[in-house]
Amino acid sequence: MKRLLSVLGMFCVVSAVALAQEKPATKPSFVIADVHDSPYARQVYSVGGPMHGDRYNLRQSTLVDIIALAYGVKPEMVQGGPSWLEMRRFDVVAKADPKTSEADQKLMLQSLLAERFGLVMHKGEAPLPAYVLTAPGGKTKMKQSPEDAERNCKPQNGQEMAGGAPLNVISCSGFSADEIATLLAQVANNYLPDPVLNQTRLEGKWEFTIKWTDMRQRAKAGAEAVSIFNSVQNDLGLMLERKTAPRPVWIVDRASETPTPNSPAVAKELPPLPMPQFEVSTIKPSGPNSKPGGMIRNGQMTLSMIPIKFLLTYAWDFNPNDPQMIVNMPAWIETDKFDIVAKAAMPEPVAGQLPPQIEDRELRLMLQQLLMERFNMKVHMEERPIEAYTIYADHPKLKAADPTSRTHCKEGPGPDGKDPRQANPMLTALFTCQNVSMRELAAQLAEFATGYVYTLPVDATGLTGRYDLTMAWSSASLTVLKPPPAPGQPVSSDPDGAVTLDEAMHSQLGLKMVKTKRPVQVLVIDHVEETPTAN
Repeated sequence: MKRLLSVLGMFCVVSAVALAQEKPATKPSFVIADVHDSPYARQVYSVGGPMHGDRYNLRQSTLVDIIALAYGVKPEMVQGGPSWLEMRRFDVVAKADPKTSEADQKLMLQSLLAERFGLVMHKGEAPLPAYVLTAPGGKTKMKQSPEDAERNCKPQNGQEMAGGAPLNVISCSGFSADEIATLLAQVANNYLPDPVLNQTRLEGKWEFTIKWTDMRQRAKAGAEAVSIFNSVQNDLGLMLERKTAPRPVWIVDRASETPTPNSPAVAKELPPLPMPQFEVSTIKPSGPNSKPGGMIRNGQMTLSMIPIKFLLTYAWDFNPNDPQMIVNMPAWIETDKFDIVAKAAMPEPVAGQLPPQIEDRELRLMLQQLLMERFNMKVHMEERPIEAYTIYADHPKLKAADPTSRTHCKEGPGPDGKDPRQANPMLTALFTCQNVSMRELAAQLAEFATGYVYTLPVDATGLTGRYDLTMAWSSASLTVLKPPPAPGQPVSSDPDGAVTLDEAMHSQLGLKMVKTKRPVQVLVIDHVEETPTAN
């Protein structure tokens, strides 16, 4: 009996040790984190991620963006969860040891998601849209490459035409079928918004030439446009079709829309960092040898033959197509051209971290300051009546959404995979939304249809439901000469021609877009001098 008790005692001790060993290690956490709703931005996209010094910053990020970053997956691999997961945006400012590894930064972000949003997920599998590459009958028009052939591609763009547009031409060798699928997803991403999966069952390496019309050039090419789908079939002898395919995913079981409150110590522990400054800047009138162009990237601007109006619209984040947002603007601001070189003072890089980055919103503020100093400019913001769209219901053609589905809008086909741009090259935009309110649709149009919509539209439809919709239209540059309908005549569109956004809204959704005057915050120039101060 004593021996049995002794054995049981030893078993309990060993079991306790085993359980202690099996208990998952606690994930590291940020020292402190400020999590709050993102401020309004005209165009929104998630930015940030890598640490700079002791700060970890994310801006304009949905919870899907944050989960994808934390777990090292693509956003489409995050499925399930509440409807707001892809729409509500957050800023995250967190503090950690500057030497924190990238792997530990992800673990810290995982901890933040669990602690602040109550995130619970599990791994699973889900059928997701994908473009599937197959070889009917196991045959192909490609040539076999030697097994030791190195992977190589040579672009030959501009050498061949289809209609009035150049063809994209790439000749490649040494590619496996998997690598061909990856290549197609990279070079033709405006045709292929979803992943390309190889199901050809082709072995070995291959050489081939593929020729297609860029999606943005299809209107110029007209009926002779060659889609990537035609090219894959005609040049490679393969089929590329949009289907659904099971893929491993993370499934969100639970997440709180409102994060837990920030610590009272946030203000002390995470004070705002000093605003970056341009350490070097030169502004001078463009000379006879200047050529238009340049770049704006990571705190650096090199611009040539640029009107000051362009800089104003960029600095104050206005739609550059809208002539109403800057008031009291002297004529020379649009006509005089300048060459500008400006470089921000960058913080010292930290070993093991990516080089420091200047956020876009910081660069805009820096440019505002530069313009005001160098052109002795004084401005203020005030409300003025301007023309902007209001959306009304006419004869709605809207499909009621599943209220439990995730709310999102994207460029590309809907669940049925149909793409009207293939039949009508004049259609350049394909817009799909799921489970959106009319107010959310209005906000998304301001982001996706910037050639038409300059200011956030107002929803006056009176529709209170949530809807799924798909809509296609032509870029504003293709419809600028299209006359408006005669008074009292319905909006109509030519099935083989350009379709304005107004026409698409009316014919495809049964909604009307009407320009009306309403007060909007504009930039008023009180004083500006034509000659900049000396460099």
